[in-house]
Amino acid sequence: MGWLRNGLIGAGLVAGGLLLAGMALDPGPVDRPVSDHFDGERFSLPGGAEIGDKDLADLLRWQRTREPAPWPEQVAVTPAIPAARVAGDAIIATMVGHATVLVQTQGLNILTDPIWRDRASPVDWAGPKRVAAPGVAFDDLPRIDLVLLSHGHYDHMDVPTLKRLWERDRPLILVPLGHGRMLAEAGIEARELDWGEAVPMGPLTAVAEPVYHWSSRWFLDRNRALWAGWTLVAPGGNIFFAGDSGYGDGAYFRAVRRHGPVRLALLPVGAYEPRWFMSEQHMNPAEAVRTLADLGAEQALGLHWGTFQLTDEARDAPPAELAAARDAAGVAAARFPALAPGEQLAMDASAG
Repeated sequence: MGWLRNGLIGAGLVAGGLLLAGMALDPGPVDRPVSDHFDGERFSLPGGAEIGDKDLADLLRWQRTREPAPWPEQVAVTPAIPAARVAGDAIIATMVGHATVLVQTQGLNILTDPIWRDRASPVDWAGPKRVAAPGVAFDDLPRIDLVLLSHGHYDHMDVPTLKRLWERDRPLILVPLGHGRMLAEAGIEARELDWGEAVPMGPLTAVAEPVYHWSSRWFLDRNRALWAGWTLVAPGGNIFFAGDSGYGDGAYFRAVRRHGPVRLALLPVGAYEPRWFMSEQHMNPAEAVRTLADLGAEQALGLHWGTFQLTDEARDAPPAELAAARDAAGVAAARFPALAPGEQLAMDASAG
């Protein structure tokens, strides 16, 4: 979620973020033709359905009744130093934290939703604070070739981090429709894609996929920009990054199979309590295991947990509930771990 999930820290925080970022509360609609998920003003799911349509009264109810589990102020992290490149069909996925994963395969270095800042917020002095340091120090990152952004919420689209990456490496940055203009204001070039559109990069092809979510940066710009998951179609088997998503009826995940077998799925397993408030937009660990089956994926990696306290569950609840859901579904632990920052998942070239 965006301001709702990040706590709506207050009008002063919004004003401060606007002042720093130089952005309007409502940038207006994108210049795109009307479609089954764009009415000329705002994006939706196909057919006009909207996810996460909780209003201010729901937010206040949550804030009034919530009993968030205590989180540690800081946890120990042993950072990894990744290889410069990983050749061929082998894959190494390094957990950086939250939804940020470094995926290395086919000689390319790919980052998902990169955030290296201490807060998921438009400002550095307030907002959800990182309790786990990044699993890779920024200066230890290999040269990044491709960045996949799922949507504009602050824990997924961190403009200062993107600016550092752009200035250092000039990667190809792929974003759902509407986010390119936000990044352009910061001097960052990005390529916008609608659902179903694809961009080749060497041996890989990146495809934007619909997921069960929404997007916003401020109060008034709700769904002015699109949101997406991403499929990387690869010679040795595909990689799917769900970004942020509820489960819905699983149809979007089953549709990913049209590109061929999914070798690795990066799936969110955290920020899901209370369910009455979060269920439409954030899957829980049991739904993530169901998503693994829908995708028919050989391997999954659980993300979106343990870095920023965004919702009410304890920090260690997602991996514990994921273990229970795996056991109930008969899924081996090694097939779907929730890695801590700095831990790596390696898949041999012979796999898949």
